[in-house]
Amino acid sequence: MMMSNDIGIDLGTASILVYIKGKGVVLKEPSVVAIDRDSNQIKAIGEEARLMIGRTPGNIVAVRPLRQGVISDYTVTEKMLKYFINKAVGKKTLRKPRISVCIPSGATEVERKAVEDATYLAGAREVTIIEEPVAAAIGAGIDIAKACGNMIVDIGGGTADIAVISLGGTVVSASIKVAGDDFDEALVRYMRKKHNLLIGERTAEEMKINIGAAYRRPEPVTMEVRGRNLVTGLPKTIMVTSDETLEALREPALQIVDAVHNVLERTPPELAADIFDRGIVLTGGGSLLSGLDALIEEKTGITTMIAEDPLTAVAIGTGKFIEFAHGEGMKNFD
Repeated sequence: MMMSNDIGIDLGTASILVYIKGKGVVLKEPSVVAIDRDSNQIKAIGEEARLMIGRTPGNIVAVRPLRQGVISDYTVTEKMLKYFINKAVGKKTLRKPRISVCIPSGATEVERKAVEDATYLAGAREVTIIEEPVAAAIGAGIDIAKACGNMIVDIGGGTADIAVISLGGTVVSASIKVAGDDFDEALVRYMRKKHNLLIGERTAEEMKINIGAAYRRPEPVTMEVRGRNLVTGLPKTIMVTSDETLEALREPALQIVDAVHNVLERTPPELAADIFDRGIVLTGGGSLLSGLDALIEEKTGITTMIAEDPLTAVAIGTGKFIEFAHGEGMKNFD
C-alpha cells in the first residue's frame, strides 16, 4: 500500500490541524502542552493538556508554545509538532513526509525560519511555508490562480490576517494581533469591571461561543456564568445576556473592521472593484463570532460571507497548496 506523503499543518495559536492528502483533516487539537516544571518533562499534549488549563498543581503548567501565531517556545513547539505528526501519520511510514506549514502573513524572516527548522526537526523531508491568507483562500474554495481580486479575512486565535489575493499571491495584506483570544480577554475584563466577577480563560471562551455577539442578535440569548466574586472571594453564578457581550466585544471587533478598511484603502482600484462584486470571505474560528460578518458588511458596504468550513479552511488550503504549487497552478512562475 502506497501512502501519500503530503501533509499540511495549520500551526495556530489556539489549535493545530493536520491535513493529509486524500484523507482530509485527520487531526485537530488545541496547541497546548502541559509541562512539569520540576523535571521539565512534557506531561500531556493537545486536548488532554487543554483540560488542565487553570486546573493544575503548582509544578505542572499548561503552556501555549505559540503566541499570536508565532513560536514563543521553540523546543516545546518542536516536540508538539513531532507528537502531532506521529499521531496523524503513525510510525509506519518509511519515507519522511513533505510538509507545508502555514504562518501569519506578518511573520518576520526569523519567525519563518523558526517554524521551518522546527518542522524539519519534527521529521519533514521537505518544508514549504505558506502565508495564512493564501492557504485560507484555497481552503475556502477560491480559485486563486486567476487575475481577479479576492479578499480573505482569516481570524484565528492569536492573529487576524487580512489579504487581497490575485494570481496566486498576496497583493496587499495586514496582520493584526487582535483575534479570538482578544475576544476572550475582553469578556474577562468586562465581567470583572461590570459584575466584579473573575472568570477563567475557558469560561470566557464558552461565553464567546454561546452568547458572544459583534452585532445585535435578533433574539437575545443568555447563559449562566460561574466565577469568583471579587468582593466576597466566594464562587458565584450570574446570568449574562448576548447584549452585554456586544458591549464587551465592541472594541476588538472594531479593530478588525478597521484593519479590513485599511487594507481596502491600499487595494489597487481594479482589484477593489473585483472585491466589491465578489464580496469578502471570512475564515478561521474567530469568524464564527455571531454577527462579525454583519458588522464588517455594515461598515464596509461590501457583502461579507463566512467560508463553508471556516475552522478547517486553512488546514485544507495548506495541504492543497502542495498540489497547487507542484501541479498546474504555479508552473509558469517557478
